[in-house]
Amino acid sequence: MSKVKTPREKKRLSYERDRRNTYGENQKSSRKNIPRSKQLSHQGERRSVRQVLVAAQGSGANEVADEVQSQALRKGRMKQLKAFRKSPDRPLGEVIKRRMRRRTSGHA
Repeated sequence: MSKVKTPREKKRLSYERDRRNTYGENQKSSRKNIPRSKQLSHQGERRSVRQVLVAAQGSGANEVADEVQSQALRKGRMKQLKAFRKSPDRPLGEVIKRRMRRRTSGHA
């Protein structure tokens, strides 16, 4: 048996816990766009590191190799920080409040 006893309590919890996609595009397209965005950000990270390593491929000194390695790690980390991140959907309560405000203000 559920711990939630009254319909009012069920409704309140539903407004808090349920989520709605308000991003503005078709919610079904997220199935393809999220993996694609992650893939592209990972590719960009690998590419930036590879460009640093290929540029220093001819030099053989240990000092240069250490500098190139630290530069490659730095580039990879910067790309990682700017990488794609998923954002959570909005709680149902917020979505409904916004719809009600728009409905009462007279905007379509």
